[in-house]
Amino acid sequence: MKSYTYVPSGVCSRKIEFKLDGDKIHNVKFTGGCQGNLTAISKIIESMPAEKIVALFRGNQCGNKNTSCADQLSLALEAALEKQKEE
Repeated sequence: MKSYTYVPSGVCSRKIEFKLDGDKIHNVKFTGGCQGNLTAISKIIESMPAEKIVALFRGNQCGNKNTSCADQLSLALEAALEKQKEE
């Protein structure tokens, strides 16, 4: 299982940490942001395939922002999956 850290942009959360076991996501933790919602999201997506999460969360917006913490997680997962392919 490999750990990843992502610094989101344009949202309230300041850091997203997670682990990937192959394509399955584990232990998602957001630093900052709406903790109740982000903790719930983390529980719901535990052990889900990363590509499914990307498909669900990509493009979600928060208020008048062009992104959201969920959208930023999708970007983090895409980057992690790409990094896995390169390794």
